[in-house]
Amino acid sequence: MSDSASDVVIAGAGPYGLSTAAYLQNLGLDVRVIGEPMRFWDANMPLGMYLKSEPFASDLGAPQAGLRFTDRHPGWRIGQPIPLETFVEYGRWFAAEAVPGTEDAQVVNVEQGIAGGYLVTLSSGEAIAARAVVVAVGVGPFAHIPEQLAGMPSWLVSHSSAHSDLGLFTGKEVAVVGAGQSALETAVLLADAGARPHLIARRRVLDWNTVPEEHRSPRDLLREGPRSGLGTGYRTWLWAERPGIVRYLPERTRRRIVRETLPPAGAWWLRDRLDERIRVSTGRMLAKAVEQDDGVSLTTTDHEGRRLVTEVEHVIAATGFVPDVERLTLLAPELRDRITTRLGSPVLSRDFEASTPGLYFAGLAAASTFGPVMRFVHGADFAARRIAHHIVRRTPRVRVPASRPAGFLEPGTSSQR
Repeated sequence: MSDSASDVVIAGAGPYGLSTAAYLQNLGLDVRVIGEPMRFWDANMPLGMYLKSEPFASDLGAPQAGLRFTDRHPGWRIGQPIPLETFVEYGRWFAAEAVPGTEDAQVVNVEQGIAGGYLVTLSSGEAIAARAVVVAVGVGPFAHIPEQLAGMPSWLVSHSSAHSDLGLFTGKEVAVVGAGQSALETAVLLADAGARPHLIARRRVLDWNTVPEEHRSPRDLLREGPRSGLGTGYRTWLWAERPGIVRYLPERTRRRIVRETLPPAGAWWLRDRLDERIRVSTGRMLAKAVEQDDGVSLTTTDHEGRRLVTEVEHVIAATGFVPDVERLTLLAPELRDRITTRLGSPVLSRDFEASTPGLYFAGLAAASTFGPVMRFVHGADFAARRIAHHIVRRTPRVRVPASRPAGFLEPGTSSQR
């Protein structure tokens, strides 16, 4: 028995959830957005962090004009890194302007309704009968810890997304496992906080992104390819700006594109900060981790099989995120069993709909279908548009809200975005 009804419930109020809500509300649907805007970014990203994405690739999606990052922060240039707190503030401003009425609660259970649709239970105890559900929970549920470290207590081993304040490691020996931006920046921020970080990377050489050029010559444009939300290059532009094409490629090709586009690398502005304060061991693979006294004994091997034992007080795994529907405990077990998956990721239609009609996945969970841009904020607009227009086509009634947000567009029209 439901306490209330809604056209759509969106689980999550990060970039993908807010963007999808902006499009759906603009089309006149009754939408419940469950979650505090930008909570994961605020609570699970380290203080002092900067975004790797450029300003034009950090926009949330909306049909109304005036809601881009540079609308909130005019004059922000290419090559000027965006501080975490600035992006969080932008996301919350976007929510206030385009998605009024987000709810500071959690979706704790989604199950299929008896008469169709879904029954969504909130942490408040309220049950909502919804025609459609959008799972936009971000990357948090998919934090990946290597099997060599899995199962160890959290006071010894944690994921990089578990820390906002790295000051709790002041004076401690901390191993950081990984070679991407998260690992490199975590190591630097640990050093800034007075810890003694040891970066352990499987890659033999650390890679660094080049400084972006705000203005390029016609010759460079032709030779290097266009700039996109994922970087520079013709193929990169295709994956970033036309992700709908990726879905039609063979599954093996799609997974290779996700894996090889933007491989682990540090931002150009971070390179000089990775200095002598940080011990760096490259070309080393985790072999074993053992709890020892008040710390961890890590055994690594190089590419020739030589072993090295390192003792630290804590290990931070900056080893990314791996989508897996089984880790989405907000979905009832019976519902998870009905979702068709490939290697843990949901198989999605061209409109981001799963095999269970009316259930949609946005963000990282959609990357195996639509490619690498779904790992980044830049993919939010494409996903939101596709999901919103599919839901409105399936919803027999369209209600125009009494109080329209600025720039409200009638169904069927589009802005000059």
